Amino acid sequence: MRSLIGILDLSTEEIDALIRVAEDIIANPDAYREKCKGKKLATLFFEPSTRTRLSFEAAMYELGGNVLGFSEATSSSVAKGESVADTIRTVNCYADIIAMRHPKEGAPLVASAKSQVPVINAGDGGHNHPTQTLTDLLTIHREKGRLCDLTVGFCGDLKFGRTVHSLIEALSRYTGIRIVLISPDELRLPEYMQNKLGSLDNVTFTETKNLEAAIPELDILYMTRVQKERFFNEADYIRLKDSYILTPEKLTGAKPDLSILHPLPRVNEISVAVDDDPRACYFRQALNGKFIRMALMLMLLDIQ
Repeated sequence: MRSLIGILDLSTEEIDALIRVAEDIIANPDAYREKCKGKKLATLFFEPSTRTRLSFEAAMYELGGNVLGFSEATSSSVAKGESVADTIRTVNCYADIIAMRHPKEGAPLVASAKSQVPVINAGDGGHNHPTQTLTDLLTIHREKGRLCDLTVGFCGDLKFGRTVHSLIEALSRYTGIRIVLISPDELRLPEYMQNKLGSLDNVTFTETKNLEAAIPELDILYMTRVQKERFFNEADYIRLKDSYILTPEKLTGAKPDLSILHPLPRVNEISVAVDDDPRACYFRQALNGKFIRMALMLMLLDIQ
């Protein structure tokens, strides 16, 4: 029995295999309609979620299985003081696989240690969100046909963004990756991650504060929100916030085949005027999340 807590739990070969299965699901959906017949997914979401929870549920339903669970901690016995370990042991009685989101970092790891069924980390605080990373990788592969030899720009909150950290870690295991870090000084990629990147032979990275100047060289632009609450000085936020809003004008010099990704939810960091641009991939990205989660559940349940 195996769980998925962080993206580094998977080898690149396993990621590539998951992508192949997800793409086969897209091409041949009828072949997968009853793969999980009789199986039950428990969605244990101790904090709010839209895309992640619904995509897990849709994934299991499309595999012919069933779903049970809760969408907020107040709907569970946690509100009465029950521990994560006891919740997991109880849910083991009813479900074949668990998807868990929790505000405390490390909670899904604790859950996996107590569980007799696979546990999938659906996000734990600011720590890990491996299925979002798999979603991002599937999207890049479908848009570009490869996961190597790419120039990828990450823009916005690079300091606190768990999706940014996980995707950088995943991409850094492929060859020919060039990373462009686009952020204000207050939200730079943490030093420990920069040191990790600097130690790798197959990855190079540069930093800039200028989104518009960086765009022409990018194959992928991964946008995130610049979060007002992360600034100690509101004047700095006001000065910087519009620099990191993607508009059609800022895309003037971009490559015709640029792919724009965003883990969502979006606030105002991508203008709605960009949505109709064929290079905008973020809603296709949300759909891809369902397919890669289908592939992942098949793998963890050892269903061929």
